[in-house]
Amino acid sequence: MVSETASWVPEGVNTELPSAARVYDYLLGGGHNFPGDRELAEKLLKVVPARDMARLNRSFLRRAVLHLVEQGIDQFLDLGSGIPTVGNVHEIAQGANPDARVVYVDYEPVAVAHSELMLTGNPNAAVIQADMRDPEKILAAPRTRDLIDPARPIGLLMVGVIQFIPDADDPWALVGRYRDLVAPGTHLAISAFTWDNAPSGMAGAVELFRNSQDPIFPRTRGEILRMLTGFDLVEPGLVYTPQWRPERPEDAADADRSNLYAGVAVKPA
Repeated sequence: MVSETASWVPEGVNTELPSAARVYDYLLGGGHNFPGDRELAEKLLKVVPARDMARLNRSFLRRAVLHLVEQGIDQFLDLGSGIPTVGNVHEIAQGANPDARVVYVDYEPVAVAHSELMLTGNPNAAVIQADMRDPEKILAAPRTRDLIDPARPIGLLMVGVIQFIPDADDPWALVGRYRDLVAPGTHLAISAFTWDNAPSGMAGAVELFRNSQDPIFPRTRGEILRMLTGFDLVEPGLVYTPQWRPERPEDAADADRSNLYAGVAVKPA
């Protein structure tokens, strides 16, 4: 693991306050995290199967991106993209279509710094530092406009991120703002923390994240489903992450350890 004095840490980053991106990095086996992140993650593992949740969510991301490529999507906007680890969106999409273009968006400086390093020499991928609550700014950003044609369908990815938007910031309206800004045929892939399967464990997770820079707000299936208003869900609908088009039937057996709902939906013409 890295030390607090590592030279790659952007200036001004509070390495003592845990960050969701760095906790996720640790749970996935990454090395860009600090003692506070690891301490929170270890406490999290005592209340929910956090490593399984992270792994299953990452697997959903891969299957969803490949599905979108199969549907003809060749430009992607990945909101809350996090710290680069194995199986990033550009690796998946460009592996299937070398001409695919990807814009990553995160507000966490460490995530952005490492994405910039990873994307050096890749003309079809970029990262911008921005808050996903400002869709107009994100879609108007020069790097976004360089790579994404707003008149054509995009792959809009909100994978494991919407639970960081509190009710007070109206995540339902936020998804609607993105929906209204993108072209018909755009596919939205979403996954989000839920209370439904393990209410006491998720309540413990909420308490742990309360003292981080990214409090979490798990939601019921109905609340997450409401975010997809104006989109048409594709089969199998909104399900636990391993239940979304598993590569093998037995993979869906992990559903009770997922604690995230996931789905893909299309903006109709």
